[in-house]
Amino acid sequence: MLARRAVVLAALAATLLAGCSSKHKPTATAPTPSTPEPTTLVVGPSSPAPSTAPPTVATPPAGLTTITYTQAATGFPADPDQASTAPLTEALQVRAKSAVYDAVGGTARAYLTPQISGVDLIMPVVARQNGWTAVLLPSMNRSIGWLPPGDYATSALRDQIVVHRGAYTLTWVRDGQPQQTWTVTVGAAATETPLGRTFVLGRSSLPSKVYAGLDVLALGAVPDDKKAVASGLADAHTGIHAWYRNEFGYRKSNGCVRMPPAAQKVLLANIGSGTSVVVLP
Repeated sequence: MLARRAVVLAALAATLLAGCSSKHKPTATAPTPSTPEPTTLVVGPSSPAPSTAPPTVATPPAGLTTITYTQAATGFPADPDQASTAPLTEALQVRAKSAVYDAVGGTARAYLTPQISGVDLIMPVVARQNGWTAVLLPSMNRSIGWLPPGDYATSALRDQIVVHRGAYTLTWVRDGQPQQTWTVTVGAAATETPLGRTFVLGRSSLPSKVYAGLDVLALGAVPDDKKAVASGLADAHTGIHAWYRNEFGYRKSNGCVRMPPAAQKVLLANIGSGTSVVVLP
């Protein structure tokens, strides 16, 4: 199921395509699909910042894009460790609208805001250098951005989700130790669950019975090929959600990860915003 943009993460509402796609936006809740479809976490501990003075921060150019649930940006570097399963143990949230750069001392490419679709935007930290901090970005697959020294809210991350598409498994990891593994259904050949590291944006409540009455975990990842999904899902995000039928171990969704209801309940009870997710082949 693909999560579509919603006015508030807590109210992520979006239309779903039959199978596993819906435009759920990140909010306290997830998007509302009209048909069954899901949503689809990062690199190890932060390295100590060098003692050298941080590079000069360039003034952001006029007309800079603000990253939203449906609006991405360009010019950001690829995540250099996108297939890493090393747990990410720290998350960051900007306290005010802040420019995010393409490199340490580089060019500002977009703005980040404290919330996205009404939900706190909590991003996993993947690196630190000369006082700057690199985070995984939302709405852009396998991309990172650099934030200069500033007043940011940080928090510890204990959990991680690791998905193996080929094995049809999802493993919940806490403090570096696997807790439980479940057999799941992933994206079909034309709408594969995006590979690489991403993170949980938030959860949404969807009315469709295909979700077994449980919330969806909306992710930061979006379809790799937006033309492969229905036009109504063009702004959708991938997600992790329960599925009403006992059919797991397949490639059938529009990109989301479909979970047994009992497994989804475990994730909802333990996984919070900012949790890193890694999708492997």
